[in-house]
Amino acid sequence: MQTPQKIAIVGSGLVGSLLAIYLKKAGHTVHVFDRSPDIRKIEFSGRSINLAMSNRGWKALDKAGIGDEIREIAIPMDKRAIHLIDKLNFQYYGSNGENIYSISRGILNRKMIDLAENAGAVFYFEEKIWDVSLSEATLHIGETERGEWKAMKYDKIFGADGAFSRIRHKMQRQSMFNYSQEFLNIGYKELNIPSNGNELHKLDKNSLHIWPRGEYMLIALPNLDDSFTCTLFMPFEGENSFESLKTQQEVESFFLKNLPDTINVIPKLAEDFFKNPTSTLVTMKCYPWTFEDKIALIGDACHAIVPFYGQGMNAGFEDIYELDELMSKFGDDWNSIFKEYEKARKPNADAIAELSYRNFMEMSSKTADDLFLLQKKIEKHFADKYPNKWIPLYSRVTFSDRPYSEALAFGNRQNEIMEIVMQIPEIEKKWDSELVEKTILKLLKN
Repeated sequence: MQTPQKIAIVGSGLVGSLLAIYLKKAGHTVHVFDRSPDIRKIEFSGRSINLAMSNRGWKALDKAGIGDEIREIAIPMDKRAIHLIDKLNFQYYGSNGENIYSISRGILNRKMIDLAENAGAVFYFEEKIWDVSLSEATLHIGETERGEWKAMKYDKIFGADGAFSRIRHKMQRQSMFNYSQEFLNIGYKELNIPSNGNELHKLDKNSLHIWPRGEYMLIALPNLDDSFTCTLFMPFEGENSFESLKTQQEVESFFLKNLPDTINVIPKLAEDFFKNPTSTLVTMKCYPWTFEDKIALIGDACHAIVPFYGQGMNAGFEDIYELDELMSKFGDDWNSIFKEYEKARKPNADAIAELSYRNFMEMSSKTADDLFLLQKKIEKHFADKYPNKWIPLYSRVTFSDRPYSEALAFGNRQNEIMEIVMQIPEIEKKWDSELVEKTILKLLKN
């Protein structure tokens, strides 16, 4: 057991709320601050990509004792539904009925704050933090940046305040603090497929839908009310870009030409397109993640990634799981807890950042490529026969809790092997032959 401490968490998002539950269970006093209003009291729409909960996320929720309550608001998805111009392909994610789970960010965040309050955490909304004294673990809070501030001292402060973290901003002024941020030249915009008024979805309810179109793509994830949250990813500038769609007619013509099967299911297409903001996508890396035994960054505040592997939330929840393991191991030695936490998590955060970036290429272009789909079919066929020799990269990331860094290394090796396999003459006819099997087994030995 740890000696109870007075701990502040900055940020009431998914990671901040789950961290509050864990710290309360460990016996600490927990105050959560957020500059935004209470999300439970406002209408939440317009810039949310539905979340895809997978094994790592469930593992952290189950350890906190709240997994079953969250499962009630989650929809299982066992496959990708790939919408090409002239046909629909299905690509199953795992084996033995493995699923990822679609959850509305707004619904989940509201639920998590309720659960954290039930556990005893105290939330302070619309509280603006302008500065933090790192060595004293003191927050400086006030109405305006130039007005009067009040100082609130804590034993520990966690920055769970996202990719543009105030806490990290202060840490960045330290000597030897490394920091980088990289924006994609691709943005995203939320659209909506409403429920069609009966029990049947317009689209398959248990699929993650993708319209891959090369430099841009549309995805749709199911909601509990039979609607779908859609996200259009496209370049800011250029031929097929947000910049090129300035009028209602241009938007409708673009969808009719390039995404024809969506026209009938997105009734408020132009209205949503112009009402909802165009948001940016950023990868942010930094190090160290902690300051002495006083301050620690967690989740997007230290490793924001692009959303194309659906692992941002899962990685943040895994941070908390690992931190809790270290709290059990080291007790009151918070210096060791923080040092081991950043050392263990940093390589995995970098690995999932790389994998997420690559997965955009896969989702937007390769899923429309018959040879790529054949490659995945060969991998699945081989993995089903030799489950100990071949775990597909997607399964390593999504359906296991092995380190992301290990998944990246194995994925690179598997890709080298598959590049050779796909060169076999007439691979389309021989994909499930003994020749292919023996080739892979031989290459695995090398």
